[in-house]
Amino acid sequence: MSSEIRALEPKELWNNFADLNAVPRPSKKEERVIQFMKDFGEKLGLETIEDEVGNVIIRKPATKGMEDRKSIVMQSHLDMVHQKNNDTVFDFDTQGIEMYIEDDWVKAKGTTLGADNGLGVATIMAVLESDTIAHPALEALFTIDEETGMTGAMGLKGGLLKGKILLNLDTEEDDEIGVGCAGGVDVTATRGYKEEETPEFKIGYSITVKGLQGGHSGMQIHEGLGNANKIMNRLLFDGFENFGLRISEIDGGSLRNAIPRESNATVVIDAVHEEAFEAEMKTLASTIKTEFKTMEPELEIIVSKTDTPSKIMDLGVQEGITRALYAACNGVYRMSPDIKDLVETSNNIARVIVKDGHIKVGCLTRSSVESSKLDLANTLRATFELTGCEVEFSGDYPGWAPNMDSAILKVMVPIYERLNNGEKPHVAACHAGLECGILGQNYPDMDMISFGPNIKGAHSPDERAQISSAKKYWEFVLEILKNIPKA
Repeated sequence: MSSEIRALEPKELWNNFADLNAVPRPSKKEERVIQFMKDFGEKLGLETIEDEVGNVIIRKPATKGMEDRKSIVMQSHLDMVHQKNNDTVFDFDTQGIEMYIEDDWVKAKGTTLGADNGLGVATIMAVLESDTIAHPALEALFTIDEETGMTGAMGLKGGLLKGKILLNLDTEEDDEIGVGCAGGVDVTATRGYKEEETPEFKIGYSITVKGLQGGHSGMQIHEGLGNANKIMNRLLFDGFENFGLRISEIDGGSLRNAIPRESNATVVIDAVHEEAFEAEMKTLASTIKTEFKTMEPELEIIVSKTDTPSKIMDLGVQEGITRALYAACNGVYRMSPDIKDLVETSNNIARVIVKDGHIKVGCLTRSSVESSKLDLANTLRATFELTGCEVEFSGDYPGWAPNMDSAILKVMVPIYERLNNGEKPHVAACHAGLECGILGQNYPDMDMISFGPNIKGAHSPDERAQISSAKKYWEFVLEILKNIPKA
């Protein structure tokens, strides 16, 4: 199907995207895509370097007549979120993304598409290889591991880049110009527990929550999407309260920055409660599906008999962890008092694992205000510590404070209005983690902005990129490059 994609306009953008998507590029396994990008730069005869952590920088001189303009950095990240549907057979470590076209959208067959941030990478590649696009002196910065820790941006040393303006191409609404973003911190709760032999006269059940949309745990956290871990805990809590349900295993969610779509649990109950338990679960499942019918029409809750497991959780620990998961904040914690409709602080209960005597709960807490981020992180910490968990904060990264006096912003707004019949762009901060905040620590004087084409459903198998929007965005890119101000 890549031939269909390659025929799309602008061809230079979609051809490079197709080339990139043929290269497996999971976060923290970027060796192949790093080499791919180095080969790309070297083949063009451009200065190409890999820094100490694996970021790739490619430098291209200004085109004729643009030598007196401010130098720029065009930046995108190489890695992509890897999510697939349960019934999709796909190996992200060895296979390229399988794409197809549906109406005005490019999609992937049962997996994430990689438009986040592959379309940004492809944009920069198209500019680097072109001999007709006007631009000032250019540094292309391709960072690694944005999706699982931003270690590429964190590891980029000061002084390596010379550009005065940074164009981050990681925004997912084509009418938005980003001037700020949220920071984040991983909150991980762990503890051990004693496994008990399953008593006699118990029967086993498998409980599955699936069919949720999932999505970006920053950009979509306010939409009311279902969180499989919270729904599963509601079922387990109810089963324990009414029938003495005991937990053997839980495996819920996947990536820290993806709203959990699926969760699976193995439990036992007393055989005498079989009929009543099944009736209660059916009723509760129907209630939950009714609550979510608008946002999650494909939600499925399946309760079925299975082999009785030989081990179950210690009762006291089970009571504590199910109560902690019920109490733990998930979703919006606080809206911004300063920017209309902006989520200031939120949490995503991303991962819940209970197995072999060990519990692990992983959360990603985001905020555009550092003190509020710490407040929510400490709220989660207190919640889980009350039930005997050890709680660790890790992967802390800063937000990007808005600069409404940005020189490049003043260039981009009138260009957008001119290209779109006077329509004004939405100048805003976002509740996602962009690398600008981190890069700004070592490059505090760099003028930064973020923009991009329409991408929906990022971090989920429903990810899709709008074809007409990519064309609109590409024209915007070309006009920006031509109108970079003089140094």
